[in-house]
Amino acid sequence: MPLHAVLMVSAAMGLAAYAVQYYCLAFAGGPAAGAGASSSVAVPYPLVFLVCLIAGCSICWFNTVCFVLCIRSFSASNRSLALSLSISFNGLSAAFYTLFANALSPFSPAVYLLLNAILPLGVSVLALPAILLCHQNDGHVQSAPRHDGRVFLGLYILAFITGIYLVVFGSFTATSSTAWVILTGAMVLLALPFIIPACSSCSYVDTDGPDPASPLNHDDPHKPLLISNNHQMESNAMMQNPKENQMQGNCCGTVMGKGRLATLGEEHSAKKLIRCVDFWLYYTAYFCGATVGLVYSNNLGQIAQSLNQQSQLTMLLAVYSSCSFFGRLLSALPDLHRKMSLARTGWLAAALVPMPMAFFLMWKQQDGSTLVAGTALIGLSSGFIFAAAVSVTSELFGPNSVGVNHNILITNIPLGSLLYGQIAAMVYDANGQKMTVVDNRTGIVDTMTVCMGVKCYSTTFFVWACITFLGLASSIVLFIRTKSAYDTAASRSSCKHLHQVSS
Repeated sequence: MPLHAVLMVSAAMGLAAYAVQYYCLAFAGGPAAGAGASSSVAVPYPLVFLVCLIAGCSICWFNTVCFVLCIRSFSASNRSLALSLSISFNGLSAAFYTLFANALSPFSPAVYLLLNAILPLGVSVLALPAILLCHQNDGHVQSAPRHDGRVFLGLYILAFITGIYLVVFGSFTATSSTAWVILTGAMVLLALPFIIPACSSCSYVDTDGPDPASPLNHDDPHKPLLISNNHQMESNAMMQNPKENQMQGNCCGTVMGKGRLATLGEEHSAKKLIRCVDFWLYYTAYFCGATVGLVYSNNLGQIAQSLNQQSQLTMLLAVYSSCSFFGRLLSALPDLHRKMSLARTGWLAAALVPMPMAFFLMWKQQDGSTLVAGTALIGLSSGFIFAAAVSVTSELFGPNSVGVNHNILITNIPLGSLLYGQIAAMVYDANGQKMTVVDNRTGIVDTMTVCMGVKCYSTTFFVWACITFLGLASSIVLFIRTKSAYDTAASRSSCKHLHQVSS
């Protein structure tokens, strides 16, 4: 399917799924229907499951479109910046939706579903002409690296200011008129990034060829991005550094060197990907890292309730979301400051360090301040990994296959959510007490388990800490195995740059 078709199909799925959910919640006797609602239709569970499934597919398709657009539209030296910037703004969507909801209907939860149905469709229609016109010329056009660097630096400064604005005003309780003023300010900040690219359109472009400063030069805009191949670059996998050959004589060297990547950007088909040792190390690092942080955020409301911190829940959610946003922005630091030559897999390992620290901290001491500090560390670490992961997938397993390969990688998110959520539920239920609750409006009697105290999540925090420590160990091994490939790519790009300068 062409990319614009994928975009519009995802927008249509989101419109249909969220519109049905909005109807069920607002008009079919749901809690948002209000006391005066005349309809009291029982919504069957299979229908709820189906519309949630379609809505989830819509989100995944939107994300894939964004990833593919960044890789197709930007030079190899700036892809990572574009990806981390777009994923950073993705992390701000909840804050923007909150501002919209406060301005439109602050006392109706169903308004979020209505926004989910309408806004993505409207943005897709606005973006459609740009996607259709993207790379319609046959010539290889690429902005000069220094010029692009200044543009992206300006965009990141604006993103940082937008994040600060949303952190300050996102949870601000205001009247309807004040809410509209805050929303207007946020929309102005959201529109400002369009000014920099518009101003840069009059600047010079470099059409002399690929960027010599980049180790990856897969910049053909017409090359397919979702491919099934036994790529011609597979022959490069047989090349090894002399130092690697020397390592094979010992046990540790065999473990670290067997089947390792010889070069960056080598295209991996799905079949080749699942046979790659480095992919499973990467999968484990993500599965035991960012996914645990995501499950923690999903359980944050119940965690706060068990520790008698319900009044701080809004603040905790703001801390997690803001730290996740700034973590996503930090993932671009190696590309903004190109003198930082550490391999991207090394940055991935460094980003995982705070997570086991946070869980061990909350396991040992559970109070309000510790909960805030742990939530901040987990949000920062998770955000960094979410933003850096697409670039790592592109560099390790090929940019043209990233549409398939990254979606294979993130299968760990539903699997991890099920596993880690089940661990938390088992510990919670084992330490809780069953209570009978009567809904005064409907008269429905329900039995639920309620757990209060540090025992509710203490064991869970310890288990999650051990799991994230495993993810950290896996990321360190991945860094050691891929370091030589990054060093080779860096030295090759330096040689190309010196050759071009001398010529």
